[in-house]
Order: sequence, then C-alpha cells, then structure tokens
Amino acid sequence: MQQPSTPAILALEDGRVFHGTALGKRGGTVGEVCFNTSITGYQEILSDPSYKDQLITFTTPHIGNVGANPDDMESDGVHANGVIVRQAARIHANHRARQSWHDWLMEHGVVGIEGVDTRALTRHLRDRGALRGAIASDGTPAEKLIDRARQWAGLPGRDLLSEVSGRLPGRWRQGSYDLDRASFRSAPKVHTPTVAVLDFGCKFNILNMLVDQKLEPVILPARTTAEEILARDPAGIFLSNGPGDPAAAPYAVETIRRLLECDLPIFGICMGHQLLCQALGLTTFKLKFGHRGGNHPVAARGKVEISSQNHGFAVADEAIPPQIEVTHRSLFDGTIEGIALKDRPVFSVQYHPEASPGPHDGGWLFRRFAEAVHAYAASR
Repeated sequence: MQQPSTPAILALEDGRVFHGTALGKRGGTVGEVCFNTSITGYQEILSDPSYKDQLITFTTPHIGNVGANPDDMESDGVHANGVIVRQAARIHANHRARQSWHDWLMEHGVVGIEGVDTRALTRHLRDRGALRGAIASDGTPAEKLIDRARQWAGLPGRDLLSEVSGRLPGRWRQGSYDLDRASFRSAPKVHTPTVAVLDFGCKFNILNMLVDQKLEPVILPARTTAEEILARDPAGIFLSNGPGDPAAAPYAVETIRRLLECDLPIFGICMGHQLLCQALGLTTFKLKFGHRGGNHPVAARGKVEISSQNHGFAVADEAIPPQIEVTHRSLFDGTIEGIALKDRPVFSVQYHPEASPGPHDGGWLFRRFAEAVHAYAASR
C-alpha cells in the first residue's frame, strides 16, 4: 500500500482546523462533516447513496483492515464526498478482499485525510452540530478552505434524490450475499408478486432482501408519478432510503399521498419513512448531528433492537394523527424511529433493517411486508 505522506487539512466553517496526511486521491473536496460509529462496513457506508455530499468521520480509530471487494458495494460507486480517519490500515487481511482500501479509494476518486484526532472532531460536532467542511491535500491554505466550507450550500433545502435516482436496472433478481459460501444464492427465475420500488437512492441489499422474500422488485426513478406506478399493477410499494432534506422533495410526497388512496401495502425505510410521514401530515426537521452507526438501540413495541442508522433529518414528534401508531423510538434521544397505520399494512422505519454487514434485528420487517404483499396479491 502506498504510504501517504502529503500534508492534508480539514477546515470547518466555524474556523476549527485539523491537520493530517492525504488518504486516497490527492485534491480537494467539500461537504457536511458527520461522524459514524460503526466498527466495520466502511465500504458499504461510502457507497451508500444516502451519504451523498457528506464527509464521513469514522470514530473507530483503525479503518481499512479487511480491504475492499466488489461484493460489498451498496451502489455502483462512492457517493460520499470524502473520508476522515485516525489511521488507515497499511495491511489488509481478508479472504474476500480484492484490493486494499487505499487503492479502492484511489480507484473511486475519494479525497480523504488521516492522522486526524477523530475523537476531538466528534466531540466538536456533538457540541456544535453537523458543520460544513473542506478537505484539501493540494496545498490550499486553511483560511481559503474555511471560506470554501462557508460558501458551500449545505444540505437543508436541497433535493438530492433526483441526483442519485435512476442508476439502477428496472428489475432486480439477485438475493442476499451468503458469507459462508462466498457466493450469491440463486434467485428463482420467476418472482411474484411484483413490488414497485421508488428509488430515492436505494441500496443493493434492500433489493436483495426483497428478492429473499420471493418478491420481484420493479425499480422506478424518484420522480415517477402515482399514475405511472399504478399502471404497472404492483402488489406493494417500497419507499427506499436516500440523501438530503425530505422537505425538498414535494413531488415525492405528492406521489406517496396519491398512493395512500389505494389499499396497497407500503413499506418505507429512512428517507422513505420521512417522505411517508410527510404524506400523512407530519413534518421533518434537521437533527443537531444526526444518527449514524451500527449500534443504535431502538425501542420497538416492548423490545429493544440494535440498529444501523444513517440520517441527519427526523420526523417531528408533534400532532400525531390518531390513525398513526408510533412503533419505534430511539433510546438515545427519544426521536421517532418508526410508524404504522392502525388499520392498513402501511409502515416505515427510520433505521436500516437491511444493514450490511449488520445488525439484522429488524429483518422481520421485510417478512412482515412480504406477508402483506402476498396476501394482497392473493386477494386480487
């Protein structure tokens, strides 16, 4: 692995500056600085479309020890704008690895910085909230990087769904990855019934898990209208994850509102959860520093689930209509993590039950959705 030695700088909009050395591609980048507490899964995190325009700080001090491989991608490329770590692994050791993490970052053009006191940075973000930041390993002075961070538009009010949607094939027939056999399970040639997946930045493993439940995902771009969706005669609707501010996508909210007029089962995850809640009359707001990591406890109808999360916005806990049940709450801050309609198979969660590499405490939600879809298909 190439030994990074070029000086690099991370500058925040409030004037705080961190010095380190270059990781990945040399150059500059800008984005919202956030932190993720996951111990592993760095490749899945960076390739998750929900991280578009973010600079990810990994709180785990040593990142990259299992290398990288094509099977752990959650999309067709990297969507995060940059990466910040305490120390990048010099040697990787895993039988599934095809290249080092550094080489993978270089291949995907990811600008990063290592040698940063990520504990101090994380404490700063917890105190001040998510901040705009800029990374440079091209000699740009800190003062100019601070200005660059301050001039960046940020995430609130920006519709990023259209920028990440529409990159998936129209149909998906691949099941989940089996680590023990190191091969993909063969999916049946025919999957029924079909589920319309509104792609707001959908992760691969969501589609894999739908196939595992004997469903056939039909993937549609974010701006597909309700009429176009219903014309495909689906037996269920899935609302995917995605990046940015849910309040900046009124077209998606209107589509979901129209779909709610039908009796179709509907399941939403992350951005899909937020958009569904807006369509039901609730509002969203920006969290101070967001929830990102693979160890978030959630109260779920008398049980506790350990969940994987990645969101900077949340559903406001006010004026909940009587037909809506709040089914999940964060045990960190009490925010809403899931809702369901009391009289119909319409539900959503803020966290990621499909999380790869895990945890998988919420996998039952896919079974619940599949049961509703199969029941609906059988009733037609």
